[in-house]
Amino acid sequence: MVFRVLDGSLAFSWQGNYTEVLPDRSHDPVGASPLFCWRWHLAAGAEAPVGDKWRSSNRMDLGKIREAAERVARSEGLEVFDVEWKIGKQRLLRVYLDRLPGPENREGAGVSHLDCQRVSEQLSVILDVEDLVPGPGYILEISSPGLDRKLIKPADYERFIGRLAKIWLNEPVENKKYIEGRLAGYSEGVVKVALKNHEVSVPYDGILRANLVVEF
Repeated sequence: MVFRVLDGSLAFSWQGNYTEVLPDRSHDPVGASPLFCWRWHLAAGAEAPVGDKWRSSNRMDLGKIREAAERVARSEGLEVFDVEWKIGKQRLLRVYLDRLPGPENREGAGVSHLDCQRVSEQLSVILDVEDLVPGPGYILEISSPGLDRKLIKPADYERFIGRLAKIWLNEPVENKKYIEGRLAGYSEGVVKVALKNHEVSVPYDGILRANLVVEF
């Protein structure tokens, strides 16, 4: 198994019987890039995957994986933002974490390197013990949503009022299937978006995908 903390620096790296201690930045907030850390899992006695060898072993119950991730996240005062399973040159399970504003987070702190490290360590064990990722080796990546995070639920459009967002639509609104503007709220199934000269109402069910825009 390999554990690395990325985002430009490593906290520590472990592989086999080799351990290297590096500068610890585990308390730093995760920045614009959502990539944080990953673990490589390979069952004992299993061969490393080559080419298309693993493609018949890619069936996954993401519901059970999400439930396991949520148990761990709640114990750390976090929530699971999203879970992705991707098949490419490697099998990748990516779990996005978030820390919501509220009474226990009055300062609006985000997800830290230490948060991701703790969730990675605990979730890794659960996935292996409960055999939730069958087949050959895979990478477990624990991430924050990033500054250009996706907007995937109604509460996101309220939480980020005033932020610039890109929105792709299933059906045109004012003859447009793409809108870029500032979020102005959500109510009764409708997302309000402020454009340069006016405000538009976008049906939430008509949104194909959306994400925030990074501004400097």
